[in-house]
Amino acid sequence: MEEECRKAPYQVVEQGGIGEIEEKKSRFIANVSPAGTEEEALAFIEAMKKKYWDARHNCYAYVLGERGELVRFSDDGEPSGTAGKPILEVLLGMEVRNLVVVVTRYFGGTLLGTGGLVRAYTQAAQAGMAASVIRTMRYGALLFITTDYNGIGRIQYLLGMRKIMIEEPEYTDVVTLKVKVPYEEEEALRKEITEATAGKARIKKIDSLYYIV
Repeated sequence: MEEECRKAPYQVVEQGGIGEIEEKKSRFIANVSPAGTEEEALAFIEAMKKKYWDARHNCYAYVLGERGELVRFSDDGEPSGTAGKPILEVLLGMEVRNLVVVVTRYFGGTLLGTGGLVRAYTQAAQAGMAASVIRTMRYGALLFITTDYNGIGRIQYLLGMRKIMIEEPEYTDVVTLKVKVPYEEEEALRKEITEATAGKARIKKIDSLYYIV
C-alpha cells in the first residue's frame, strides 16, 4: 500500500495565476506560484508582501515534495485557523504539490466572523488555482525501444492506443523510440510489443521517474 501511495499521481502548477474575490467590501487576492524548494516558496511570499505592502494581511500556504512531505501555512494576523489552514486545505484537496499560494486581504471595514473568513480565504485560493495552469505528474518508466523498420508501424499503433507520446525518435539502420510509460502499464506494453514484433524489438528501461502528462 505504501508503494502504491508513493507512485500515485499528483498535480503541479505549470504556470501560476491570480484570482480575486470580494466579500463585504474586503478584497481577497490570491497569487499562485510553482515552488520546488522552501527557499523559493519563502522568496515568493516575501515578494508578495512587498507588492501588497499596504494590505492588512498576506496569508499563505505551501506544499512541497512528491508526497507533500513539507507543508506550511500562516494566518498572518487573522484569527487562528481562518486563513492559512483553509488555503492549505484547498491545495491538499486538489492533491497539488510544489507550489505556494499567498492570499492578500484588503480590509473593507466590515468584520466577517470566523465562518466568513474561512469561506473567503477558501474561495480566494480556489479562484487563484482556477486561474493557474495545472498539470498531472505520473510515475512511470523511461524506455528506449529499438526495432527494425518492419516493426515500427505496429509499435506506433500500440503506443497510440495507450496515448503514449514518442519522444526524440532516431532513424538509422534501426529505429529507436524514447517513451515514458505509466508504471502500471509497463509490463502489459512490453508483452504487447514483444508479441507484435515476434520478439525482435528490444526494450531497455533507462529510469523510473515522475513526468508530466
